[in-house]
Amino acid sequence: MSGKRRVLFLDRDGTLIEEPADEQVDRLDKVRLVAGAIPALLQLKAAGFEMVLVSNQDGLGSESFPQEDFDGPHQLMLQIFNSQGIEFSAEHIDPTLPAEKAATRKPNIGMLLDYLRRGDLDFDRSFVIGDRQTDLELAGNLGVKGFLLGPEDQTWDEICTTILGQQRSATVERATNETQIRASVNLDQSGTLAIETGVGFFDHMLEQLALHGGFNLDLKVSGDLHIDEHHSVEDCALALGQALSQALGDKHGIGRYGFVLPMDEARATVAIDLSGRPAFVMDGVLPMDRVGEMSTEMVRHFFQSLSQSLAAAIHIEVQGDNTHHMVEAMFKGLGRALRPALARTGEALPSSKGVL
Repeated sequence: MSGKRRVLFLDRDGTLIEEPADEQVDRLDKVRLVAGAIPALLQLKAAGFEMVLVSNQDGLGSESFPQEDFDGPHQLMLQIFNSQGIEFSAEHIDPTLPAEKAATRKPNIGMLLDYLRRGDLDFDRSFVIGDRQTDLELAGNLGVKGFLLGPEDQTWDEICTTILGQQRSATVERATNETQIRASVNLDQSGTLAIETGVGFFDHMLEQLALHGGFNLDLKVSGDLHIDEHHSVEDCALALGQALSQALGDKHGIGRYGFVLPMDEARATVAIDLSGRPAFVMDGVLPMDRVGEMSTEMVRHFFQSLSQSLAAAIHIEVQGDNTHHMVEAMFKGLGRALRPALARTGEALPSSKGVL
């Protein structure tokens, strides 16, 4: 489980409901929703986004804008959205006037400090959506991306498509006394591989893993190969697993499970569950101690370390006569098992628990 909250910080007037034709008259006796808001928000809700209302209401509670003039239309708006299955986890309404420049007035982030203090906001997958430049400035101040809604900007449908179509990618840098590693993955693109570990056979195995897994992999390692390949292989597994985990985000829409792979006389059966719970089981004996520059002892250790950092259950059964074929079948098999597990099959979270 990623443990990060994906939040949509939503402006109200002009974003969820239409601005009144004359702000001095009737203050929204009638509530008209902005076109496309409900279907877009339903899709984003299904994808696991939390919705937070953030609105400036100039002079709310004053004689010129009594609280009751706001409450009636606002409650009606909430009822309409609730009737369609859309709820806001929090409402932040700022009553100050533009001249007051309060810390709580957009684009200042005074109303939203708790989201930063908690430390669980997913900055890469949280967004501000509004119809004014101050909403984009609020996004910049929060450290998230912003979208501008309007006739000359984007529609709700376009914003929704952009958010849901974001490619799942991540880069992890890992530095220890033994190794320096940079691993980048893109789960929604394939065909680009750039792998340099200093261990030729291991490079080949990682290429097979990414190729058959259907994701791009760029992995560079500077390690203490003058001692042996142990630290390089182990730390590659940890960095790769962490990058895959980060790219998966909160795992909404993924296949979660994957299975298989014959390789000439060898056969590897690989099962994986992206469950958020690490577990590794291997059944099989590799006949030779080494394949190329790589100790076969490190094959088991690679999969075990990957299971830990990816937080996945990986079960492998392998048999055969040729050690090269057996190891290659294991890496290819893991790739083929990962392919359907990583694939987006919808927007729902594949767990009855509600978390992964």
